Amino acid sequence: MKTLLLVILSLSISLPSFAKMSTDAKTRNSSNWNQLVDSFFDDFYTLNPTQATAAGFHQHDSELEDYSRKGIENQIALANKYLTRLDAFDTKSLSSEERQDYQLLVNDLKAALLELQNIRRWEKNPDHYSSGLTQSAFVIMSRKFAPPEQRLRSLIDRENKMPAFLAAGKENLKNPPHIYTEVAIQQLPGIVGFFQKDVPEAFTDVKDQKLLAEFHNSNAAVIAALHDYEKFLKQTLLPVSNGDFRIGTENYQKKLLYDEMVDIPIDRLLQIGYDDLHRNQEVFKRVAAQVDPKKSAEQVREELQADHPQPDQLLQTFKDDLNGIRQFIMDKHIVTIPSPVPPIVEETPPFARALTFASMDTPGPYEKVAKEAFFNVTLPEKDWTKERTESFMGQFNRSTMISVAVHEVYPGHYVQFLWVPAAPSKIRKLLGCGSNAEGWAHYTEQMMLDEGYGNGDLKLRLGQIQDALLRDARYIVGISMHTGKMSFDEAIQFFQKEGYQPQSVAEVETKRGTSDPTYLVYTLGKLEITKLRDDYRQKMGNSFSLQEFHDAFLKQGFPPVKIVRETLLGDGSPTL
Repeated sequence: MKTLLLVILSLSISLPSFAKMSTDAKTRNSSNWNQLVDSFFDDFYTLNPTQATAAGFHQHDSELEDYSRKGIENQIALANKYLTRLDAFDTKSLSSEERQDYQLLVNDLKAALLELQNIRRWEKNPDHYSSGLTQSAFVIMSRKFAPPEQRLRSLIDRENKMPAFLAAGKENLKNPPHIYTEVAIQQLPGIVGFFQKDVPEAFTDVKDQKLLAEFHNSNAAVIAALHDYEKFLKQTLLPVSNGDFRIGTENYQKKLLYDEMVDIPIDRLLQIGYDDLHRNQEVFKRVAAQVDPKKSAEQVREELQADHPQPDQLLQTFKDDLNGIRQFIMDKHIVTIPSPVPPIVEETPPFARALTFASMDTPGPYEKVAKEAFFNVTLPEKDWTKERTESFMGQFNRSTMISVAVHEVYPGHYVQFLWVPAAPSKIRKLLGCGSNAEGWAHYTEQMMLDEGYGNGDLKLRLGQIQDALLRDARYIVGISMHTGKMSFDEAIQFFQKEGYQPQSVAEVETKRGTSDPTYLVYTLGKLEITKLRDDYRQKMGNSFSLQEFHDAFLKQGFPPVKIVRETLLGDGSPTL
């Protein structure tokens, strides 16, 4: 299908009648631009079939990424090819919106080259391979975009390529950081369990015995390959895993520039993070004293964590909360919610429970059939001790549940997803950044309370501030660890002492930071959006409307805030 499409496009350019379609150079250049964009995504999704499935393009459902050295070189060649084409492209006749998209695509390609050639996670992170297989299977099984027999056929084809995928990983991995190999080993039992239990259960409706027999064989081969990979990690790779997880100051600055369009010097960026941390610490202490002046802030926090629903009431409590939050948004004209259909609140799929306690799973922007969205909530396991269950449920205390629901659903990730069809271009629907998506979701946590949700409930404010402190700590730790200013152990202590997090959370967050260097995007984006709102308010004066601002923001897709700022303010003023 891809080849046919490219042939059609090629013919349309060469036919003499094409010139008669329009004599307007601007229209012709926009047409050429759209063809270039389509060509890029066709080529990109051919090499990245898992992302194609997730986006809603299903012509590559039977394929799997090639992570051999040849496959890596093909990815590099693709980025260089399109950077060359973009460099030669005449942008003068493009609209301002198209020029923004042009820069988005250029940055995306530069980010890909930075990752493949400089950071080289494909050479350093064993979990990149084993978890990659999980995602590739999950996007096939999790949504009913085609009959189960058809999706199972695609999965079998993918599974048949998975042993070679893991073999490529064993060839590629060179002196990974010890923590990366440890994390990959820790993840593998859950990944094996996913293929043993969850994948077969997703296709219980299939009755074709021949097809099921093929699946049994392909799935068993994947499980065997995963066991072999686990043995390789433990016996061969772990003893020689002495690499450095830090990406370094130069790579960090480039990553921020390409991913988020942020060019603020590292030292200044770090100071911005510390300033926000200290502001939130002062607010937390002040509000805790208002809640109970006889107790320390730590004691107040511990008491709040004990106030949570019972596990068997957790999903229903979230459903009730979401109904109230949605009604508040509509009554107070906070933002337009484009659809009356709520997400489905359900328990997190088993394979993902070790990684997240709450998440939003939305279909890709080009998915035409399976359009359901899922708000996943992780419940404690039934065989846990009472003490472990109580400790786990502390993260679902009533003071933070609202922040979680706001962040993930209304008006956070789910509402932003609902706005994606209004994004002005294919680029905006498919390319974006964390400081917009996570920044928006994090921004809404405080904004909703500021607008009156909860009627000034101080406990809700404490929960919101504690979440903000966690994001502040991520911001500072991510920069500091990867630029050599903070060790792994110092990062754990920082999460505990400055981010007000328990040790268990501090350890998990620090591990995440070793492989997610720019998880500063939550606070970074929140600060950028807040400044944009304040500047937009000043521009609009008495005609300012919060709902109009939020709608205008979400209508742009999820590009770097710099682009949204240019659109709404008409200038290139600083985002922070």
